[in-house]
Amino acid sequence: MSAAETPPYYGQWESPALIGDIITGACRAEDDPAWAESGAESPVDYARWADHLCGVACLRMALAARGITPPRARDLARVLTGYGAYVEQADGFIRGLIYAPAITWLAEAHAMPAEIILDRAAEDIPPLLANGGFFIASVHPAMRRPAEPAPGKGGHLVLVFGEEQGALRLHNPSGHDAASQCDARVALADFARFFAGRGMWLPGTPLARDA
Repeated sequence: MSAAETPPYYGQWESPALIGDIITGACRAEDDPAWAESGAESPVDYARWADHLCGVACLRMALAARGITPPRARDLARVLTGYGAYVEQADGFIRGLIYAPAITWLAEAHAMPAEIILDRAAEDIPPLLANGGFFIASVHPAMRRPAEPAPGKGGHLVLVFGEEQGALRLHNPSGHDAASQCDARVALADFARFFAGRGMWLPGTPLARDA
């Protein structure tokens, strides 16, 4: 995939058109008619896990963009749990996506290199996207409305895949509408207000060099 192309889109929930209503509580995740497509055992299992699958959605989009048919969302979450990238805590909370085990899975399952990126500014992201590179960035979930004040930084993952005229192009697994979900354009200055300075980098194809 070239840097100008748009990766396939996957949301945290199986029905993108319902994501906005699920976020606001107008629709229960259990009532998503496509829940079984995730590989979940039940609507309850689906609803419990979907809240935590922004990282899974980003990995699935990156794999699909590189010609790899990704596992279903809940199936991939099970695999990643086995690697330690998700941890079910005693109080029932699901911790993850944890970067290092996810990177191990990418390497072992798909021979796909990836690196943990820490302490970076938003302005450092565009060079990471060269030659089809991806950056799975930690941002505040409220970045779905980037013009509004940022309540904090981090806690949610989005797939950044391009830059155009000072704006990052990204897919947001929990965008509240089509415009904020697929190929959303977020100005670097706005992105910076929500960006935690960390994420996972999936390098692109190196440029061919003359012998």
